[in-house]
Amino acid sequence: MSTKLNIGLFGFGCVGSGLYKVLHETQQIKANIERIVVKDRSKKRSIAPELYGFDKAEILENPNINLVVELIDDAEAAYEIVTEALRRQKHVVSANKKLIAEHLDELIDLAKDNGVSFLYEAAVCASIPVIRNIEEYYTSDVLSRLEGIFNETSNYILTQTDAGKSYDEALQEASDLGYAESDPTLDVDAFDAKFKLCILVKHAFGLTVEPKDVFNYGIRHIKQRDVRYAKEKGLKVKLLAKAVKLNDKLLAYVAPHFIPADHNCYAIDNALNGVTVEGLFSDEQLFKGQGAGSLPTASAVLSDISALLYDYQYEYKKSNVLTDLSLTQDFKVKVYVGSTDAKRLEELSFLHVEENYQSADYYYKTGWIRFEDLLPLNLNATADLFVAVLPENEVELASQPKVEALNYV
Repeated sequence: MSTKLNIGLFGFGCVGSGLYKVLHETQQIKANIERIVVKDRSKKRSIAPELYGFDKAEILENPNINLVVELIDDAEAAYEIVTEALRRQKHVVSANKKLIAEHLDELIDLAKDNGVSFLYEAAVCASIPVIRNIEEYYTSDVLSRLEGIFNETSNYILTQTDAGKSYDEALQEASDLGYAESDPTLDVDAFDAKFKLCILVKHAFGLTVEPKDVFNYGIRHIKQRDVRYAKEKGLKVKLLAKAVKLNDKLLAYVAPHFIPADHNCYAIDNALNGVTVEGLFSDEQLFKGQGAGSLPTASAVLSDISALLYDYQYEYKKSNVLTDLSLTQDFKVKVYVGSTDAKRLEELSFLHVEENYQSADYYYKTGWIRFEDLLPLNLNATADLFVAVLPENEVELASQPKVEALNYV
C-alpha cells in the first residue's frame, strides 16, 4: 500500500486507548488516528475533545479514512459498522470475536468483493499471533489438532481454585483485578472461548462452523471437592477449547478438562493463554502469551495495521482444498461427574462406568459417555453438578449399548 493509513477508530475503552498509546509510541508505522467515535457522551477521556465524536458517519462517510478499526463490545453494532465500512471499500481491523465467529463467511465475501482486507488477529488470544502463524507457517501442513486455553478470566479463576479458593472468591478477585466483567457469563460459561475456537477452525481446517453447533460448558459449578479429586490424581483443572480431526470428521467443543503434568497447558496459569497446534509434518507446537489486556491486545491490532501497509490479506488456503471434512458430535469421551446429590449423577447416561464413589456428602462417577448426550443438558445452568473431561483421547463412536458397570471405591 503506497498511501498512508488514516484510521477511523470505533471505541476508546481498554483496547482502544491502548492502541492510541502504542501507535503514538512506535516510529515504524505510517498510520495515524484521524477520528475516534465513542458511545458514552458523559465519560471523561484522556484525549482532546476535538479528536472524538459520537456519530459513526464521521468515520464511515469520511473519504480520507481508508482503515476502520472496530474495538467496541457490542457485536450487533459492530456488525453494522464493519459491513458498511467494507462496502465503502475501507480496510477493517476488528477484535470482536463474537461478530467474526457468527458472520465470518459473509465478512470474507464482503472484503473480497470490495477489494479490501479484513483482519482480526486481536480477536483470538490477544498478543499470541496464532492466526497469522496458521495462515502462513502451516499453510502446507495437514493439521490434526488444535487446543488450548483461550480465556484469561476462566484461567485466572481456575488458578485460584487450584490454590484453595472457592469459585465465588476467585471470581470476585478476578473482577477486582479487571479480568472479569460485571456479567462474567461469556467468560465463565465458555462462550468467549467458543467464538475464538470457531475462528481458528476456519483457518486451521478450512471449515466454517456455526457457534450454535459447537458445545460450550464452563466452570461456574466447580467445587473444592472437584479440585481435590484432580489433585489426588496428579491432575489440574483447565478450561480447554479443542478441535480434533478424526478421519473425515472434526470434533470441536469447549469444556473443563482434568489434565496431567506433561500437558502443554498444565503450567499456563492466571491470565495467560496457550494454544497448541499439531500437524502431520510439524508435530506439536505451543504458543503462549498474554490473552487479554490493553497493551497486549493493542499490540495484535497494531500488527494487523502494520500488515496492511504491505497489502496483507488472509488467504484461507485450507478452505480452498477440496475436503469432505464435516463437524461431528458422534464420538465418545471419558468424563468425571461430581455432585453433593447422588441423584444428579443420573442425569448423564454412561456407556461404561469406571469409578462410582459415594460418601456422606459427595458423589462422583467416571467413565465413558456419548458426547451427543451432553448437548441437551444445558450444563451451564445445572447447579450442583460439575463435569470435566478426563485425560483420554476422544474416540469415534461405534455402536455400543448403554450399559453401566458399577465399580464402587
